[in-house]
Amino acid sequence: MNGNDFTFVLDGENIRFEPGQTIMEAATQAGIYIPHLCYHADYRPRGSCKLCTVKINGRFGSACTMPVQPGMQIDNDTDELTAMRRRLVQMLFVEGNHYCPHCEKSGNCQLQAVAYHVGMTDSHYPHFYPLRQLDASHPDMLLDRDRCIACELCVRASLESDGKAVFGLAGRGSRTRVVVNSESGLLGDSDFSADDVAARICPTGALIPKREAYLRPIGARQYDLRDIAHNAPPDPPSPEQMP
Repeated sequence: MNGNDFTFVLDGENIRFEPGQTIMEAATQAGIYIPHLCYHADYRPRGSCKLCTVKINGRFGSACTMPVQPGMQIDNDTDELTAMRRRLVQMLFVEGNHYCPHCEKSGNCQLQAVAYHVGMTDSHYPHFYPLRQLDASHPDMLLDRDRCIACELCVRASLESDGKAVFGLAGRGSRTRVVVNSESGLLGDSDFSADDVAARICPTGALIPKREAYLRPIGARQYDLRDIAHNAPPDPPSPEQMP
């Protein structure tokens, strides 16, 4: 096999890839957005949110876990996949308590941005209104489980980047919830720090810093300016960027 063979077809376009890459990695390298929430380039993919589902040679598969192969025919931007992703996002909204208009993560929230991207205009399903514990025990961070989508990014970041294993998931299905590794189960009694990688990796408003709400006005936030398909994941503002 020579270098010219390392191509596949994504939505009718020939895309080059590097051996060992997943579909998600190759698409991202080519500047093509595949919707996702649980995927992060720094961590081993889990394929849990299923938003990155694409059609691979006519069959469904997760773009974040599937290695790309020469000659693959992959569909990503189709009405069928958009409708399926819309339903998945609607399920995430009704399984938690996501009230975008008064959430300080609005405009910087990947869940909200993906919902806009797939054309979600209502939640479709009856809301569960789950009773979840709010943890404000930490001096610098707030853990709002109402906004958690069980993506495990905080779990992976705490374990693999921070070396602390502060977070975990407990329960099954819609009862899955984030738990904290401390004797009391409270974030304030753990060794978690606002400087941890896990403190800034949440794609929603489930884990947010205190005293930083609404630093940027509506209309000037990450996804207010551009659709998520044309935008990199938000980075926390540097001190120089803060008003």
